[in-house]
Parts: sequence; C-alpha cells; structure tokens
Amino acid sequence: MSDKDIRRYSKIVVDGDEQAPSRAMLRAVGFTDEDFGRPQVGIASTWSMVTPCNMHIDGLAEAAASAADEAGGKGVIFNTISVSDGISMGTPGMRYSLVSREIIADSIEAVAGAEGFDGLVAIGGCDKNMPGCMMALARLNRPAVFVYGGTIKPGIKRRDIVSVFEAVGARSSGKISADELLDVERTAIPGPGACGGMYTANTMASAIEAMGMSLANSSAQEAVSEQKREDCRRASAAVVNLLENDIKPSDILTREAFENAIAVVIALGGSTNAVLHLLAIAREAKVALELDDFTRIGAKVPLVADLKPSGRYLMSELIEIGGIQPLMKRMLDAGLLHGDCLTVTGRTLAENLADVADYPAGQDIVRPFDDPIKADSHLSILYGNLAPDGAVAKITGKEGLTFKGTARVFHAEEEALQAILDDKVGAGDVVVIRYEGPKGAPGMREMLSPTGAIMGKGLGSDVALITDGRFSGGSHGFVVGHVSPEAAVGGPIALVEDGDTIEIDAEANEIRVDLSLEELDQRRRAWRRPPSAVQGGALAKYRGAVSSASEGAVTVAPEWGDGTQGT
Repeated sequence: MSDKDIRRYSKIVVDGDEQAPSRAMLRAVGFTDEDFGRPQVGIASTWSMVTPCNMHIDGLAEAAASAADEAGGKGVIFNTISVSDGISMGTPGMRYSLVSREIIADSIEAVAGAEGFDGLVAIGGCDKNMPGCMMALARLNRPAVFVYGGTIKPGIKRRDIVSVFEAVGARSSGKISADELLDVERTAIPGPGACGGMYTANTMASAIEAMGMSLANSSAQEAVSEQKREDCRRASAAVVNLLENDIKPSDILTREAFENAIAVVIALGGSTNAVLHLLAIAREAKVALELDDFTRIGAKVPLVADLKPSGRYLMSELIEIGGIQPLMKRMLDAGLLHGDCLTVTGRTLAENLADVADYPAGQDIVRPFDDPIKADSHLSILYGNLAPDGAVAKITGKEGLTFKGTARVFHAEEEALQAILDDKVGAGDVVVIRYEGPKGAPGMREMLSPTGAIMGKGLGSDVALITDGRFSGGSHGFVVGHVSPEAAVGGPIALVEDGDTIEIDAEANEIRVDLSLEELDQRRRAWRRPPSAVQGGALAKYRGAVSSASEGAVTVAPEWGDGTQGT
C-alpha cells in the first residue's frame, strides 16, 4: 500500500485527542495502535442460519477480513439480516421478502455511516440481500466490491428447491406418492448455497458481475469451494486498490454498466426479479433506467443459455464449463456489451475479458448466437388496458407467444393455490392473483407456489397466470407479473371479474382485458379497496413509502422542504 492517507471517513472517527473514546471502544474489539492509521474496510456479512443460502457466509466474511488486514487495511465484520424466500414462500411471511431488501440497504448504510468505514466488501447469498447490498454500496458511494456467496450443489437426481414446489403439484394430482414427495423433500437441498438454477440469486450475481461490481467469476463459484474463499480474499485486496486509486461505485455504475447487466441477464434467461432490482439499484446510483430499456436491449440480445427453470441445466454445470465469462467475451465480440466500462479491478470490462477462453467444444449449455433458444429477450415488458404502466412477462417461447383465456380471479395467493390443487383451474384459464403488489400485500409476494403447482399438474402450456405480485426466479410457464398500477391503488387489474377474456401477446408486447372503456369506468366507480389486516409495524411503514413496481418498488422518503414554511 502507498504512503498516502486514504482514510477519507475513518480518520474522522479515530484521529485526534477528542476521539480517544472512539479508540478506546475499538481497542476492545481488537484494534491496535497501528490499525488506527489503516483504512477501515467494512465487511458486510449476510450470515445467518435461517437459510442454506447464507449459512456459510460467516467463514467467507472471516476470509475477507483477514485479507483486508494483509492488504494494508483493517477489516471489520458486521452483519445485516436475511430472510428466506424459499421457506416463507406461499405464507404470509413472504410479505417481508421484498421489504427486507430495503431494510438491508438501510442497515448497511447505517453501520457504514456511523462507523466511518472507508471501503466495503459486501457478501450476499440470497435473493434480496444481494440487491440490498448493491443498493447500499451505490448509495454510500465508497470504494466497494460485492461478493456472491455462491450457488448450491445439485441434490440427488439433479434436484433443487423448484423440484420440491413442482412435486407438491404432482402429488396433488396423484402423479407421485407421499413417499416420493418426501424423498424429493429430503434430497433437494444438500447443503450451503443459493438455489441452483438461473433463479434470482444466480441471476443477480451474474448481473452484478456484468456491471463491474464483482471480480471475474464471482457469480460462477459454488458456495462450498476454495474458489469462493479466494474470491473473498481477492475482493478485500481489490477494495484497498480502489481506495488508493479513488475509484468509487459512481465511477463504475454508469448507464452503460446497467445495459451490460440487462444484456447478460437476457442471454442467461434470468429472473423477472432482475427488472425490479436493477431499477432499484439504478435509482440509488442516480442512473436513469426504465422498463422500456429492457425492451430496447432485449430486441437485439438472444437467449442462449439452456438453464433451469425453463431449461435443462443447473448453475453448477455452467460453472464446470467456465461460468459467464466466456459468454460475456462472446457478447463483447458481437457488439452486445460496452467494453469501455470501468470495473472493480481498476480495468475496463474489455481488458478483463481479453484473455478469456471460449467454452469447451461439444458443450450444449450455452448455444451460439446464430442458433439461440430465442432470438430476442424472454423478458417481455407488456402494456395495455390491463397494465397501463407496464407488466413483466417471462416467456421463453416454449409456452407459446400468445395466450387468450378466461379470467379466474383471486384476491390472494393462498386462494389461487388451493383452487389449483383442488383441480378448480383448468385449460384455457387465466389465473388472476391481485392485491399482492408492493402496497397491496404489502410486500409484493412471489408466486412460486401457484406456478409450481400449475407446472406440477402438467398445465404449464394450458394455463396463464397474471399478478400485481411478482415471481420467484424458479417460476416458469406463461406468467406475467408486476402488473402496474397494482390493484391496491385501483389499477385495472382490480376491475377484472371472473369470466372476462384476457389476451396476452408477447410479440406485440400487449396485455388486455376485453372490456370497453365505458365498462372499465363503471367498474372503477364501484370499486372499493378491501381492508388490510396490516395496520402497523414494518409492513405498514413500507406500504406508506413504497413506489410502483414499474419504478423498482423502492421506498421513497417524503420531501423535507426548504424550511420557509411553518415555525
């Protein structure tokens, strides 16, 4: 490390006679005299035992802290929360999932701001703590690197968490026995790591690497591997280098970097949640990004990775052939990525990819661009009289590109799931699940339980599902989420009735209900928002502050004003 003082924030906390109390407190947690002159690197750990996604991150945080010390800094570990989508899915607890993203971002900001960390390593391993970490890093704008906690190993017979959700539907229709369901349950999750397909965690890890905020291959390492521990060690050394060169997230998180992230998500067949999270991270980074950017980029980027949930392969199998780096090199060579974007290595994306080798011959996980799975994006941004502000569909083409059917309306996920399991939903139905949006739930629950049941019953091509909620990255089939405006604010989805005809067209990017303007206006005048059982606590605070899904479902602080009014 150079001799120049790169302690922009920590010196305020530890320098001078007046900060003797601060130093006294820090000595108790292991600081030495020498440490007070080192830049402090906060290690934001999302470790907990509430989910396998994060159960190993304590060890990764220790590795990162030690490496920070070796690089000339002082690593300080602190924790933030995590909730498990897989465990809370289909229950009222799922309301807290997206809410936790905001809590995580706020908590990292609070600790880093209070303690005066000069730089940060954030280690996330599950769906919401990853974008939550990134939102905080963008907001704080201090030299930082994100580390992905890593993907889980496959279960027996290449099972994963989605195998369990779909087995529930198969069991309810008599396709498998109770013992077979129990066998799937017992063998799908073999240990630490995030869910194994191109679901939300692996999608966001890939997006973060593509935008330059992670080191190469951070997205493509198993949770339990020496490569992942080395990733943590290298990340801390990288933060010290960023401090020395005064490279901050604002230098990396440009509009072009977000466009790179979107392009990679599309090529990989990633989760619809990436739309929500990239919009939210962009807002913190003060980058203008909107739904239509996904359509614009999606028109020229093909879907080429044959990954679960709609494809055949798991993330661990992509890792075996080189991860996403060879794909990014192909995309750069094809003009689909901005190569001049700065990254946390201190070099540009093109420089990072210069020596990356292509995938081995004979692999069929990542297809060539001239023989894609789909010639354009699987993420379709739909508009129409049912979603004036937009909706997000995940349509790979395997389900078809259009669907016209009859509305079956439900006011909650549980009602819809029970109807599906009881065989009250059949071919030609469009399941409408409403009052599950950011304000309506509140919390915008994921609909993996009903979509998993539909797939498990063999109705994936015969039934569509639309919601103002959202989907797990493990959801597949003919599904449309993020319908905006949501039902709770009187959006058109609140006005749909059983028997209405709904048409979804992924080619024209439209979603419509076959009703006249006069009929919609008449129903709107009669509409009343149902009462909510949530009257206080974090969910109520979130409901009062959250924006539309079309804007990333971020919480928006009220304006303070200029002080010229009042006393």
